[in-house]
Amino acid sequence: MNSPATSPTVPRTPRHNSAMGKFGTWLLIIASVVAAFVVTVEVINILLYDPWSDEVFLFRTAGILANVDISSLTWIMFGSLVVVLMMGLPLAFVTGGLGVVFIYLVGDSTMLNIIPGRIFPMMTNSDLAAIPLFIFMASMLERAGLIEEMFNVVYKWLGGLSGGLAAATILASTILAAMVGVIGAAVVTMGIIALPAMLKRNYDPQIAIGSIMAGGTLGILIPPSILAILYAVVAQQSVGELYLGSVIPGLLLSGMYIAYVVIRSIKNPKLGPPVPVSERISFADKLRLLRDLIAPLILVFLVLGLLFAGVATPVEAAGIGSFGAVIVAMMHKRFSLTALREASIGTLKASAMVLWIMFGASIFVGFYILQGGQTFITEAILGTGMSSYGILFLLMVLLVILGMFLDWVGILLLAVPIFVPIVKALTFDGLFGLPAVAGDDVVLWFGVLYLVNMQMSFLSPPFGYALFYIRGVCPPEISMATIFKSSLVFLALQALGLAMCILLPGIVTWLPNLVYGH
Repeated sequence: MNSPATSPTVPRTPRHNSAMGKFGTWLLIIASVVAAFVVTVEVINILLYDPWSDEVFLFRTAGILANVDISSLTWIMFGSLVVVLMMGLPLAFVTGGLGVVFIYLVGDSTMLNIIPGRIFPMMTNSDLAAIPLFIFMASMLERAGLIEEMFNVVYKWLGGLSGGLAAATILASTILAAMVGVIGAAVVTMGIIALPAMLKRNYDPQIAIGSIMAGGTLGILIPPSILAILYAVVAQQSVGELYLGSVIPGLLLSGMYIAYVVIRSIKNPKLGPPVPVSERISFADKLRLLRDLIAPLILVFLVLGLLFAGVATPVEAAGIGSFGAVIVAMMHKRFSLTALREASIGTLKASAMVLWIMFGASIFVGFYILQGGQTFITEAILGTGMSSYGILFLLMVLLVILGMFLDWVGILLLAVPIFVPIVKALTFDGLFGLPAVAGDDVVLWFGVLYLVNMQMSFLSPPFGYALFYIRGVCPPEISMATIFKSSLVFLALQALGLAMCILLPGIVTWLPNLVYGH
């Protein structure tokens, strides 16, 4: 899961803050003045002039874009979205607000029926009820101190290996992705706990920082991921199948990260020296440490097991997980009314933000599709003459670029409704004689590729969110350039993992087909 509300504020440099702050402020002032003027004129039109006559005060904005072709409308709509986002306004209200504005500028009052027509079907989708429940589960497990305990256990087990602390960080993050999966919190908390431990033992800063960031982003991919639920709702895909499809790619990426840090540290022990013998514990003590993980691991296997076996729906599994998280917090003696209140308020904020972004983006994209935007973009991309895999590569690049500037919910709701029909129209017969993708599996396969892309966007310089999360907890002597460099190798590993999923689609489709018998 990845809860936006629990993600820390992305820190920026003072110069960046100052320049962007002034630019955004002036844009906001100019836009506010223009908007106030237009609203004033329209109020005068409504009060003093017959709406059915040609006589108006100064001008009338209703329907002024009615005759604009879809190509120009595309540039106007998405250009306006970029400009308004540069002002620093929240995406949750920007997309919905612009959607309503363009409905007014392009159509008439009857077009406003698009708004309830887009929102109410979403409100009745039962799968969305799993979002607040999984967010609450994450919040309670986080408050139970699981991140600290998880790292302590894995650190004691692997610390004696070369690169063991970095491997322990990635392994702990992998397990946490299946428990908590809150990206911002995972990166920051592991940075606070693991980074000092690695730097104290003279780990190479790039390996230390890169392992924390790469491990922390696994929450996007490994179930139970909120992003996967949203993709399943938008693309009309089974949540259970998407969860199963993302398991092997998630574990594959985790294994690649661990293999990289261990192999590099074995070849050059100075990069990741093992902990001193005096700090290591006996095998019996290691086994005793595992007691701290029994309850949370049982909870995770119970929730995912019920979901994968088809015994419980995503909502039912999330409800069991939420109740179980409270029990785990009690067992770890971390439960209190204050913790329950904080988790509930955090869940409310995160859920409200996700749902408002969903509603707003649904209006914006829904209106654009109604105007013929889907057909326009599909014909434009298919008309390039590129092969199916060339078009897929283009879509992947666009997703990574969008990920540098927008959050994952916004990308999903703006891009996926447009991209999925394009992918459905293509046939993937396999590259270099490798297996093809069955037609029934294309949406599932693309969904997992999309999730891996979102992981890459979090690590992509210069604006990847994970880069700024870790910046907030790094010592002053570690520069932003070092953080950027530390992300590049792991970004390359993610690209390799993505390529493997494209060339060998069975990595994604084998487990869902095995369980659901396709």
